[in-house]
Order: sequence, then structure tokens, then C-alpha cells
Amino acid sequence: MIFLYIGLIILLPIYAQFKVKRTYNKYSKIRSTSGMNGAEVARLILDQNGLQDVKVIESKGFLSDHYNPITKIVALSPNNYREASVAGTAIAAHEVGHAIQDKEAYAALRIRHRLVPVANITSKASWIFIMIGIFFSSMNSLLGIGIALLAVGVVFQVVTLPVEFNASSRAMNQIVSLGIIKNEEEKDAKKVLSAAAMTYVAAAAVAVLELLRLVLIFTSRD
Repeated sequence: MIFLYIGLIILLPIYAQFKVKRTYNKYSKIRSTSGMNGAEVARLILDQNGLQDVKVIESKGFLSDHYNPITKIVALSPNNYREASVAGTAIAAHEVGHAIQDKEAYAALRIRHRLVPVANITSKASWIFIMIGIFFSSMNSLLGIGIALLAVGVVFQVVTLPVEFNASSRAMNQIVSLGIIKNEEEKDAKKVLSAAAMTYVAAAAVAVLELLRLVLIFTSRD
């Protein structure tokens, strides 16, 4: 059982990263028939949804694409920003999907946004209590505090799932309805978004498994 657990928490994230890189590398080399680069795709979808105030900028780093709800900025990694590819189109549309969620006050996005600062603090602090509680059995209460703090981070990971899946769904609706992708490109774009979603699924699964393991340690001591 322990080997299965170790295998899951180690191999699942590795597989997810491998999957997204392989899929991205494949479809980033396929030019989209629209001829629009990621920046143009993002701008078109934003304007069509009344989001002229949201800026599109080029970020640094590989697959550093994201949407910042505070600054109202869609940031696209260099390749996706500049190149006209199926992968770049899908990812740009996905990030704009988050901007549309923000505009419509999508509940899961608002919850995740509020959890970000709390989760950043509790996730780091939790392991201090957890390690002390594990090494000193007389301080089991500290382990319980650590687990409670860690649970906040797990909730953040779980809430992230519907946010990401919904953004991808919105992305596909936009690029299809606006005629940005056609025919086989639709299937290819879905593959890119599905591979990217795997990283979030893997992260959530690992977080839940780790929390369950600690809960079992805590309850067995009691």
C-alpha cells in the first residue's frame, strides 16, 4: 500500500507535466488557419465580451500564461503571444476565459482568489506544526493544528479544478463561435486544454492523498 501511495504522489505529477509538455510541443508547431497569434486571439475575445479594459501583455518564461484579476491583465508566454499556433490559440482563449469569469463574478474564481493569500501562509506554516507533531508524539495536538492549516491549501487545490475546467469550456465556446478555429483544430485545441488540466488534477489528487495520510497518522495516535 505504501508503495502505491509513493508511486501516486511522485509519478502522477511527473506524468501530468510530461503530458502537457509533449502535447504543447506538438500543437505549438501546428499553425492555426486563422493566422492569429495568441495576443490577437486574446484581444478579439476580450473585445467581443466587453472587456476592453483588460490588457494583453507578453510574460517571461515557458508556459507562464496567466490572468491577474487584480491588475486585469492577461499575460501570455512569448511563443503563445507571438506565434499563430493551435496551442497558442487554445491557451490564450483559456486565460481570457478567466477574465470572463472575473467579469461575471464566477463563484469558484472568487473563492479561489480569496484563498490565495491565506493558502500561501497556511501551506508553509502547516509543515512546521506537522513535523514537530510527527517527531514528538506527545505533541500530537500540534500535528492536528498542522493538518488543519494544510487543509486550507487542499481546499484551494480542489476549488481550482472547477475554475480551470470552466475556463477551458468558455475558451472552446469562444474560439468556435468566433470562427477562430475550424474543423480538426477544435479537436486539437481540446487536447491542449485537457493536457493542461491534468496538471491541476494531479496537484489536487496529491494534496488530498497527503492530507488523508496525515489524518490517518493523527487518528491512529488518538
